[in-house]
Amino acid sequence: MAFKDDVRCLLAGLGALALVGCAQEAAKKPDSLSGSPKATSQQASKSAVSSRQTPSGSSLDALREGKQPASGPLREIYFDFDSYALSAEARSILQNSAAWLKANPTAQVEIEGHCDERGTTEYNLGLGAKRARAAMDYLVTVGISASRIKTVSYGEELPTCRERAEECYQKNRRDRFVESRVRPGGLS
Repeated sequence: MAFKDDVRCLLAGLGALALVGCAQEAAKKPDSLSGSPKATSQQASKSAVSSRQTPSGSSLDALREGKQPASGPLREIYFDFDSYALSAEARSILQNSAAWLKANPTAQVEIEGHCDERGTTEYNLGLGAKRARAAMDYLVTVGISASRIKTVSYGEELPTCRERAEECYQKNRRDRFVESRVRPGGLS
């Protein structure tokens, strides 16, 4: 009987590894970092494909372009170490964000969850997702439609600061808000 339990545990572990592999694949750094002109031109043509939305620029897009992410109308919020609880300051910022979103009904937002480098890649992807979801849930409770909000986790993969110091870690434990607008009539 113990053998069957070991096999079940092994199969469950392999299934979890497959899911983690998918999450890691999504968080891998883009080909443009390899310096390949072909990869860079392919990515540029992909990003030039017409869309119904006009994004202000995700952290991943900025990395692909070798730039710092652009700041938009919505401010970042920060988290304590190993936490996705919203502080009083984060709630205040989210209240202002909700007011802005209510005043701009065609705006949509993608909430990027970020972490510092401590912890495994898998753990930080999960924590980043919880941080983004906490902000989304708060915005929904104050009247913003969930259909206007998307979430994504970059875990520790897209830091704003790379020094190994607490001050730097604090800057990386954040949610970043990327605003986009739906164009009328689906025109690109």
